[in-house]
Amino acid sequence: MKHKAVFLDRDGVINVDNGYLFRIEEIEWVEGAKEAVGYLTKNGYEIFVVTNQSGIARGYYDHEDVHQLHEYMNNEFAKVGGKVTEFYYCPHHPTKGTIPEYSVECECRKPKPGMLLKAIKQYDIDPNRSFLIGDKETDIEAAAAAGVQGYLFTEGGNLLTFVKKILE
Repeated sequence: MKHKAVFLDRDGVINVDNGYLFRIEEIEWVEGAKEAVGYLTKNGYEIFVVTNQSGIARGYYDHEDVHQLHEYMNNEFAKVGGKVTEFYYCPHHPTKGTIPEYSVECECRKPKPGMLLKAIKQYDIDPNRSFLIGDKETDIEAAAAAGVQGYLFTEGGNLLTFVKKILE
């Protein structure tokens, strides 16, 4: 049987979007975010973070910075019984990059569905039993293109409360 999954955008859904987060000491969690990941994990969902990280293309930080931040986040989720199965991120930006190898048009940068499609294929995910939570219309477009229901999360909300309303 295929797995059910939740796809979460990162900046604006899990952490407050203060722009180009890569330093652990600068993370500001969205209210209820850690608990939401714990709740979803306990309810049998595979959890994937799908995030555009054009800061790599712009030269603000590198892959290692992103990996360290994501490892820290997963350690924090574990404290409340949560686990992100995998963090997918797009390092590209077609027009604003200063690092040539990442200044390209790609299939992973949302609103394109590449990150979701990769997770669906790699982890045998059932799109019909899965959903995405994002804070931008481009997140919802990526979900639709991957055949997954998308929900728009607005700033200032509690993510756990939002997740529980979706699952009711």
